Amino acid sequence: MAIGHRQAVASEATVDLAPAVPSHVAVIMDGNGRWAAARGLPRLAGHRAGVQAVRRTIEAAIHQGVGWLTLYAFSSENWRRPATEVSDLTGLLRHFIKHELAELAREGVRLRIIGDRDRFDADIQAELAHAERTTTANTRLNLTVALSYGARGEILAAARKVAAEVAAGTLDPADLDEERFGAMLSTTGIPDPDLILRTSGELRLSNFLLWQAAYAELVFTDVLWPDFGAEQFAEALAEYARRERRFGARPG
Repeated sequence: MAIGHRQAVASEATVDLAPAVPSHVAVIMDGNGRWAAARGLPRLAGHRAGVQAVRRTIEAAIHQGVGWLTLYAFSSENWRRPATEVSDLTGLLRHFIKHELAELAREGVRLRIIGDRDRFDADIQAELAHAERTTTANTRLNLTVALSYGARGEILAAARKVAAEVAAGTLDPADLDEERFGAMLSTTGIPDPDLILRTSGELRLSNFLLWQAAYAELVFTDVLWPDFGAEQFAEALAEYARRERRFGARPG
């Protein structure tokens, strides 16, 4: 089934049909720069339009009954972009946290941050910590935002924790299993995504939730992120509902 004029790509599919609504949707938000370029606008205009798409997607997730939403907002590789663009992105982050937090709280959204937040300025770190604290009791939607995040770095950090515990004699390597290793990742306490959606027509994960994506369904759309909204979110969920997930098991 094509999504956004491109054939949707599935991961290895459970023995039963997928639930009508995925519990956890993760989104790789891509295409801000191309959206701006197509309109003869600076890249910052694309990023600003992307913030509007974030609002629409949060609202759509709540409306559709999705319990967990993870947004890939700023990768560890994004620090390599020109300094002016990084400054623009961090400025938008400041604005979003300061001005959107109250609305998120009113909507019952709980905010979590994953990634290396230490690379951000102290004021942004403080704002992120404040946002997490003030929404911790909310349960309508669990929103995770990946900032300065890279899955390889996350897995490497977990491996270092394992090595340190083994060296300290607090962990027997024979006792290490997937559950214990997963608890050392930054997503501990967050269920693995059922559906990973990427906009802009690119067909890759780009170092996003590599451990957690093992059995996620993948849906790709040609729609650029600033044009994404409730209609495209519903289309992705409809495609997910048509999938048969087996987690490696043979068909019945």
